[in-house]
Amino acid sequence: MHDLVVRGATVIDGTGAGRKVADVAVDDGVISAVSNGATVGQGNREIDGEDLLLTPGWVDIHTHYDGQATWDPYLTPSSWHGVTTAVFGNCSVGFAPVKPGTEPYLINLMEGVEDIPETVLAEGIDFRWESFAEYLDVLASSPRIMDIGAQVPHAALRYYVMGARGADFAEQPTKTEIDRMGELLEASLKAGALGFTTSRTVKHRAADGRLVSSYGAEEAELTGLAQAMKRANAGVLEVNSDFGEGDFARLRAAAEIAGRPLSVLLVQVDKAPDLWRETLDQVGAACADGMAVTAQVGSRAIGVLMGLEATMHPFTSHPLWLAMAGLSPRERFNRLRDDAELRRRLVTERPDDDTVRMMETALRRTFELDGAVDYEPAPEQSIAARARAQGRDPFDLALELMMRDDGQALLLHPFENYCGGDLEVVKEMLQDPNTVCGVADAGAHVGLICDASSPTSLLTHWGRDRKRGEKLSLEFLVRKQTRDTARTYGLMDRGVIARGYKADLNLIDFQALRLLRPKLVYDLPAGGQRIIQKAEGYRHTFVSGVEVMRDGEATGELPGQLLRGAQSAPG
Repeated sequence: MHDLVVRGATVIDGTGAGRKVADVAVDDGVISAVSNGATVGQGNREIDGEDLLLTPGWVDIHTHYDGQATWDPYLTPSSWHGVTTAVFGNCSVGFAPVKPGTEPYLINLMEGVEDIPETVLAEGIDFRWESFAEYLDVLASSPRIMDIGAQVPHAALRYYVMGARGADFAEQPTKTEIDRMGELLEASLKAGALGFTTSRTVKHRAADGRLVSSYGAEEAELTGLAQAMKRANAGVLEVNSDFGEGDFARLRAAAEIAGRPLSVLLVQVDKAPDLWRETLDQVGAACADGMAVTAQVGSRAIGVLMGLEATMHPFTSHPLWLAMAGLSPRERFNRLRDDAELRRRLVTERPDDDTVRMMETALRRTFELDGAVDYEPAPEQSIAARARAQGRDPFDLALELMMRDDGQALLLHPFENYCGGDLEVVKEMLQDPNTVCGVADAGAHVGLICDASSPTSLLTHWGRDRKRGEKLSLEFLVRKQTRDTARTYGLMDRGVIARGYKADLNLIDFQALRLLRPKLVYDLPAGGQRIIQKAEGYRHTFVSGVEVMRDGEATGELPGQLLRGAQSAPG
């Protein structure tokens, strides 16, 4: 008698192979049989999978749950979207190692780089560790809904060894300091860290405005850390970079010294709209030379969400808006609703400042995010285009739209991956054999972005709903978010529905699968706000054969484990 049998589901197994109707049996947290036409025997629990898709659980390798994982066993929003494995510690930021008394620096850095408020982190995190190994032990001590893995952040390592100097990207470590960082990195990898992460982009700044300290790491520092990875013979080198002149070559050289996989983030940016192609060509050349290199790409545009209570909207610098800072969200909305003169002055008496000028440009590529939740809107649907057609000020239209739903409505501004006004660039990125899904930033940018839902829109948009171009097969899309992401981090035991693989599974009503509109809530520690987004259509999600979600609601089961190092493939 099997622990679980899913009968007659349409299995998309994560390998890219064609779908098939099959029975899938699970025993002791592992898939024990996949049968197409032959019985697999009875189960203690049986689920009718007719007309449903059965896929592996999603593996999200680019999250920022470093703090949230210490206080939230459900790791929302990711668990609402079928994610069964999450990897964090990306982009050089995280919370270990840390010397007692220096926690505020790491909090300030995370607040600036990943838009997680200081008050939330300060109240939410109980720093019960110093070394990275101790941080892993703390993570391992708590039950949670999914498996997690952590990486060593360069900025934290630098600050731990160099002190205040380590917060300044222009300061270079001494050889002794490089050696010490290497010793700590080697020990962390041997303790179970899945990788080492660094950042070389001007987008990443602490809340006090300073560039992330790893930005200026020179060859000696990168080489010393790469040699530590080589000694440990473990870990992925993950990098977020602007890919300036010679930067990919430096990163490739570090990965060659380490003898470890390299994974780089790849997005299209307005100021250099073709740079992503050059970088992807460099990734391809490295792979052709036998290196293990992947580019982590998005499945939609990177979209800032603007709303009256979000981090960004067109009136954040307006003196009349700032004068309402002491009001509650409800009081602020009521005043806006009831005072037509206030609304008029917000629009017509705009300050002459950088925020307003930025918004004047941004509204040309900002869209209403209505119930259809369309992540590929046409340029003629922009706030500026609609206002022009109506003979209105675009700021006036933006204010009207944000005031809908009692002031809870949000606008979408796709600021990366959308230079051409569509997702053709994203399609090209997804179709490249050396890319994996990996820039959703779940857990981060809580007042700006909610791309944790990307695994869901990957299927719905590309596999079913796209209207402005070619769709992609579900078999291809599922592989991109399961086997491919898992193998990038050496997690060979998951991401595939086959005998011997871990029973992380999603049973999905694909025709009913849809994203709900994102909304802003106040459920973080210290009453902190964040934007969340849920989905409909996930019937059952299993982690190690244990049902953790049913019809969008958590079951209360918490079978998730901390991953330490690579997981072996089934024999």
